[in-house]
Amino acid sequence: MADHLEASVTLPSDPASVSAARSYVVGTLAEWGLPSDTDVADTVRLIVSELATNAVQHTFGQSPTFTVDIALDRDEHLRIGVTDSHPRFPKRLPAAVQQDNGRGMVIIRWLTAECGGKLRVRPTREGGKTVSIELPWTTPAEPVP
Repeated sequence: MADHLEASVTLPSDPASVSAARSYVVGTLAEWGLPSDTDVADTVRLIVSELATNAVQHTFGQSPTFTVDIALDRDEHLRIGVTDSHPRFPKRLPAAVQQDNGRGMVIIRWLTAECGGKLRVRPTREGGKTVSIELPWTTPAEPVP
């Protein structure tokens, strides 16, 4: 098996794509050796769900698609990024703000930090952005038989 694995999927900016993004990532990671019934898989599933939801909800129709990229450097780290074409970066809400939504980035940041990872937001050359997480990878990258 290669020391570096990559996968990518582009989906329409539609609420139904959030579930498709989760399934794609969890399925790909299962092929790479991370069983889908582990705590790590549950954490990744939630992070991907929040990243994809943000790409759908907060681009205000200005990004017709979003792309989910996954990269695994065996025995080192897993990177998952969601790229959309909307130029606005996520904003951190003050803790005192009382509202029912807008906590996706807080959830992503907290889960990523809890796993010993990093969160990054970078602009793309095309004028959009990529929100990505990097997590330590402790599961061997072996395909499931």
